[in-house]
Amino acid sequence: MSTTLQLEEAYLAHRERLLRFLAARGAGEAAEDLLQDLWLRLAAAPDPVAAAGLAYMMRAADRLMIDRYRSERQANLRGRAWAEAQPGVAEGIAPAPDPEREVAARQEVARLEAALRTLPPRAAAILRRHRIDGHTQREIAAEFGVSISTVESDLRRAYATILGVRESEP
Repeated sequence: MSTTLQLEEAYLAHRERLLRFLAARGAGEAAEDLLQDLWLRLAAAPDPVAAAGLAYMMRAADRLMIDRYRSERQANLRGRAWAEAQPGVAEGIAPAPDPEREVAARQEVARLEAALRTLPPRAAAILRRHRIDGHTQREIAAEFGVSISTVESDLRRAYATILGVRESEP
């Protein structure tokens, strides 16, 4: 059996425990997303055999939570500092983007929509249900009648497509 397959089997065997761990650490609604991030980290680990161990997975999940906390804290500090530096900007309301930025954003959305149309219909629908409609992976799996690992696989495919578009931007 390949080491990648062993890693995947170990991840799936411990998935629910890892999900409970992340939820208990305060991930809340983001637990499923963090679990997806955890899989990406595990899959990229230099030693898949070591990454297949529960202790390694739990430590990686713990580090994800620490990274998430730090990132949120920094974002809040940056947001507050920016808002304080903007005279006349109402609390929580951003100024309208300049025309050049608006055009660039519309072009990026058009490129992303075109790329998403190349995905299999289920993968595109799952991405929309998860990222736009805000449904959990578990809800989506029940809705589509597929396993959670299938939902994760479709999301990985969609994220790879989006990443490809973003990396090829001019």
